[in-house]
Amino acid sequence: MNHPCQCIPLGDSALLLNFGDQITPEINQTVHAAAKLLLKAHFIEVIEMVPAYTTLTVYYDPCQVQAKRPYEALKEKILSTLQELKVKEVRAGNLIEVPVCYEGEFAPDLDQVASHCNLSSEEVINLHTTAIYDVYFLGFAPGFPFLGGMDKRLSTPRLESPRLEIPAGSVGIAGEQTGIYPLSTPGGWQLIGHAPVSLVDFNADSPTLLKPGDKIRFKAISYKEHQALETHRSIERKG
Repeated sequence: MNHPCQCIPLGDSALLLNFGDQITPEINQTVHAAAKLLLKAHFIEVIEMVPAYTTLTVYYDPCQVQAKRPYEALKEKILSTLQELKVKEVRAGNLIEVPVCYEGEFAPDLDQVASHCNLSSEEVINLHTTAIYDVYFLGFAPGFPFLGGMDKRLSTPRLESPRLEIPAGSVGIAGEQTGIYPLSTPGGWQLIGHAPVSLVDFNADSPTLLKPGDKIRFKAISYKEHQALETHRSIERKG
């Protein structure tokens, strides 16, 4: 393995593999390649693997580890397996354009974000739609994309009091991150727009629209265009 990896215990039934301290597409690609390699190894003691920006968390059943010190034994097996890890290049994912309406009730926190960043609302929208974002991983809720590439001038803290319900499709900012809520859930992100697209379809063979390695570009649309797309989506769902 030509990719440095630090292994850290998390309690008595999980370990963390850390591949670096910088969020880059290359390191994230290594994380997903490691997960794929370990999944292929079929370790019976491994329950689940959760990839993130620069880390891979491995949850395991210590009772299934045939050793007096389960963490040390599993760590040795994993690091030995990862010696075979080779990542030649970052996978070229799809570039997906996501329409977003930044108007009215769809953008309740847009003015607050603009004020915090010393920008106009128009400048916030322009910066948000100019960038191309990398999809690093999905988490928090099914299909929720954790994106890299947001302009740091848009960095805004989460709300002091999270909302009890955020509509599916809401586009928000939290710290130096931006994302899209695929489902209606509680949340504390600053909402600046709404995307009339379905990020998850549990009846489909591939239930999530986005996948790690894909790229996103947001496109500003008018309120009228949003309503037309939303209506069309509703018709497709009924069909």
